[in-house]
Amino acid sequence: MVRSASAIIAALLLVAPAGIATAKDQASFVEPKLYIAKGGSASPQVALTLDACSGQTDLRILNTLVENRIPATIFVTARWMRRNAEALAVMKAHPDLFELENHGLNHVPAIDNQPTMFGLKTAGSEAGIRSEIQGGVDAMSRASVAKPVWYRDATARYSENGIRIIHDMGYRVAGYSLNADMGASLMAGQVEKRISAAKDGDVIIAHINQPSRVAGEGVAKGVLALQKKGFRFVRLQDVTVSAQPVHSGV
Repeated sequence: MVRSASAIIAALLLVAPAGIATAKDQASFVEPKLYIAKGGSASPQVALTLDACSGQTDLRILNTLVENRIPATIFVTARWMRRNAEALAVMKAHPDLFELENHGLNHVPAIDNQPTMFGLKTAGSEAGIRSEIQGGVDAMSRASVAKPVWYRDATARYSENGIRIIHDMGYRVAGYSLNADMGASLMAGQVEKRISAAKDGDVIIAHINQPSRVAGEGVAKGVLALQKKGFRFVRLQDVTVSAQPVHSGV
């Protein structure tokens, strides 16, 4: 993809209050929202971010991106990289399309003030958060992947200490503005509709690690629909970021 200087544009990081996940998840947490600056009616743009949490690789999505030259930012865990060497090699072979960023060692929420989030065991302590982040960085280094700039934890919810630790370790928190597949749990048509309705400046989150679920078909069709509508796709490394104060909710 050829980009003019105007394509490398500012992004806006907004953090909004989030709701209660379960009866057990009573402590406050934050759910960062991320937007990129709008490209305008002549060149609307979105950032497609895909989580590779564990499991396998959805080739419906990966092949669609490669064949149609659609850039994306992929958040990889150490667990996923160990099990998906071939898919990782494809991504590394297309550095013009894929930006690889840190999703942690074992897909653990960066939360130290409650035991679970959406059924996942949290890091539980500041030391646990640091270990999860650094474990992902180390795994990326061993896989000859460039040092990450962004970090996204499991569930994309964080404690205030989690946000602080991520920043202290030198990384940016990767929020989103459009949840395309709700953890790969939606039907294909729902996912396609959500993505195809994206607005100029959205940061889309979806999953590339669930090939047995129908949501992946919707991701592939949705991004093609957006491309047909004239949307341009950018990676997070192609934009600069401006952060706003973090606010927590209960």
